[in-house]
Amino acid sequence: MDRKNRTASIVLAAGRGSRMKNYGGTKTLLPLIPETSPYSGKRPIILHIIENLPPGPKAVVVNHKKEDIREATQHLDITYCEQPILNGTGGALLAAMPFLKTLDCKNLLITMGDVPFVAPETYASLLGALETHDLVVLGFLPEDKKQYGVLEIRDNQVRKIVEWKYWKNYPEEKQQALQVCNSGIYAARKGSLLHSLTVLASKPHVVKKEINGVVCNQEEFFITDLVEYLPREGRSVGYIISNDEKEVMGIDDLSALLKAQKIYQQRS
Repeated sequence: MDRKNRTASIVLAAGRGSRMKNYGGTKTLLPLIPETSPYSGKRPIILHIIENLPPGPKAVVVNHKKEDIREATQHLDITYCEQPILNGTGGALLAAMPFLKTLDCKNLLITMGDVPFVAPETYASLLGALETHDLVVLGFLPEDKKQYGVLEIRDNQVRKIVEWKYWKNYPEEKQQALQVCNSGIYAARKGSLLHSLTVLASKPHVVKKEINGVVCNQEEFFITDLVEYLPREGRSVGYIISNDEKEVMGIDDLSALLKAQKIYQQRS
């Protein structure tokens, strides 16, 4: 494959996963094949994700339990980008900028380290949509969209991604019009993304967080902001929709882990 046409991939795997009770490791290493307990077994989530990504350079953004992730993936050709502090999904992308700047790839996939079932065909569809868009969001239509961010779409373009804590206060009619939810998985043209990341870095959100029992203000950055920045520069943001809600399920807690392990068993 021509190097210029290869796709680079970034897996965001830095988070702590605080909702996964009784588990001190990283969610990305949770097993899809449990053995002695749901938390111990074979087939770590991150390996399943990486195997489904297209050919090309791959980077994993790390922080929490970073040495464990390195050990589990050391047999692969992976670049590790450390996110010094956990300052949002946008912060994870900013941590990967040195990796991005060295690439000779045209396109990029951004995926999450706790979303194991996105199919190669879906990644291919995301990349195909880059023929007409600079950034493409993978959306889905859940049975219950509560808690999810939603896409505001006009003229077949994504204009904004609104989190649940905001859109839940919208008038009922407006809520009903917002049907497509955000999976947190994206494809982008590398050149467009790099330019927009410089804008993202200059516009942090100040968020109150409790860290080690102390409430403080912390600057955070969010990938969803790129959806608003790109059109201001005359660039296009599109979307595709996954046909299966299970495909984009995240492993946030024990019940989701048990469900994912059952799905994997059924598909194997």
